[in-house]
Amino acid sequence: MATVDCSSSATIAATVAGAITYMAQLGRWGLIFGGYAGNRDEDRGGGGLSALLTVLLAPFAALLLQLFLSRTREYAADETGVRMVGHQQGLISALEKLGTYNRRIPTSAISPSTSSLCIVKPMFGAGTLSSLFSTHPPLEDRIAALREMTIAPLR
Repeated sequence: MATVDCSSSATIAATVAGAITYMAQLGRWGLIFGGYAGNRDEDRGGGGLSALLTVLLAPFAALLLQLFLSRTREYAADETGVRMVGHQQGLISALEKLGTYNRRIPTSAISPSTSSLCIVKPMFGAGTLSSLFSTHPPLEDRIAALREMTIAPLR
């Protein structure tokens, strides 16, 4: 697992997400005030459709970027914790216990809107689509990454 500098990646991601959102805002105002219409006598074809797609898809792309960054930070936090302690077994054991406890909680007890406050992602669904919109990577992936991690001795 490569070391990730969270502060610089967070700054870059926030800047890119901000730029995407700004472009979507420009597109929306352009659609509202006719900025994409050009000369009314001229048929430009497709300008409005591309602007509409930009307005709809740009915030979605920014959201996916934000969620990806959140999952990357979880891996980086795991790696930092293991490097501080010097071995990964304690964190692996803790994550396994949290996963076991998480299976006991009925999903109806936790609203999806407050699930980001949980230490471990509640099980609202399984599969690639569910993990794509999650702020936390799946526990199995985190544990697998920790098991593959090699700890260099402190000097």
